[in-house]
Amino acid sequence: MLGASLNKAFYPLNSRWNYSLLAVLIFPLSPFVGAVTIVLVSFITWIKQYRQISRRPLNWGFALLSLLLIVSCGFAQNKIEAFLGLFNFLPFFLVFAAFSTLIQTTAQLRQMAWALVIGSMPVAILGLGQLFLGWNFKFQFIWVVLSWTIRPGGNPPGRIASLFLHANTFAAYLVIVFIVSVGLWLEQWQLKIGHRAWDIVRGRGKNSSPLLPAPCPPAPSSPTLPFIFLTIAVLTNFITLIFTNSRNGWAIAIFTCFAYAVYQGWRIIVGSVVGIVTSVLLAAFAPSPIAQFFRQYVPAFFWARLNDDMYPDRPVALMRKTQWEFAWSLAWQHPWTGWGLRSFTGLYKAHTQIKLGHPHNLFLMLSAETGFIATLLFCGLLGWILIAGVQLLRNSKHIYTEDRLLIFSYLLACVGWVLLNNVDVTLFDFRLNTLSWLILAATCGIIHRLFFNAKVRNG
Repeated sequence: MLGASLNKAFYPLNSRWNYSLLAVLIFPLSPFVGAVTIVLVSFITWIKQYRQISRRPLNWGFALLSLLLIVSCGFAQNKIEAFLGLFNFLPFFLVFAAFSTLIQTTAQLRQMAWALVIGSMPVAILGLGQLFLGWNFKFQFIWVVLSWTIRPGGNPPGRIASLFLHANTFAAYLVIVFIVSVGLWLEQWQLKIGHRAWDIVRGRGKNSSPLLPAPCPPAPSSPTLPFIFLTIAVLTNFITLIFTNSRNGWAIAIFTCFAYAVYQGWRIIVGSVVGIVTSVLLAAFAPSPIAQFFRQYVPAFFWARLNDDMYPDRPVALMRKTQWEFAWSLAWQHPWTGWGLRSFTGLYKAHTQIKLGHPHNLFLMLSAETGFIATLLFCGLLGWILIAGVQLLRNSKHIYTEDRLLIFSYLLACVGWVLLNNVDVTLFDFRLNTLSWLILAATCGIIHRLFFNAKVRNG
């Protein structure tokens, strides 16, 4: 099998990939060093593998999307702002094309996941200290090479933001890391279970024969230390995510647990997740008699945040429904080319007298700023990656058995990113935008290598 031949050996990877892992590891703590490294790796990859990159149809799609975005900027009212907005897209398309070619094996996916999880721990610890220990410091080393700012109590107050500018942005980062950390934890757990089962088959169990021959190679054992570390990492990231007080983060974390439980066939956990979610929703939104009953058991920290009782005096202009309706109306006024990138802030301020960076929905924002054609193409390219990934999982003959969960984790991270961008816009945070495109590139790279190359071999 193609998957087996690619992953039999955990062979040493080239220096470009090693530098990429270092960049992913330190990115949350030093965006400057991480970004410089990723740009250099992308540049070298483009030089060395230009023909391979240029032959991929998906990259043609992103090239066409780039052209549409540039054309859209030419029709913008504020052309300078619009062309500046291209920097949130075009460089990341180039990074995506390079890394989707560089990443070819599930061994690389696993290494990248470990780098993400290990790199998240210092940021999570700083965030917990910010909220519960009142940490307040500003550390800077050689200008922007290493620059940390921790505000006591979080931003907004009472919500963990750690080294990120806002709690919602930090929650989006934690969600992505939480998804891959749970995937790694489940992988380690399965290795432990497999190793114990092998012990029984080999005759180490109480009621088995010690002379039973080995029907297959022994299952690899899972060292205790990585399993303990991943357990701590999953719990730390989940607890930190809770105290970001981000409804979006909570919802996607619950969706993640539900998706993994369904994938693993754990019916009890599926039922438990459904029961907990239903109880919280009834406490938040049910008619008063029913809500009051559930509020005896569900902490107000959760239901009051969901139904906005925690923030009762919020202006109408700051509500997502208002922002979405305004963005949709803008899209229909200029359906072909949009109003230009970065135009939403000025238009919304003129309409409501409130300055808002984005409409908390990436796809509505793109529709308003770049037009429907560019937005549909963007959605189509993302959909292509997800659909191809699902097809890859369904064609199990192309995947080494123990790698299925890993690929599922990356697909789930991509779905989590899409869900996040339906209620927020993550591309304005440089770290989060870069990591998101790396996740997409890694997923696309392994899909292309395992699935499409296998189709070519099979004729």
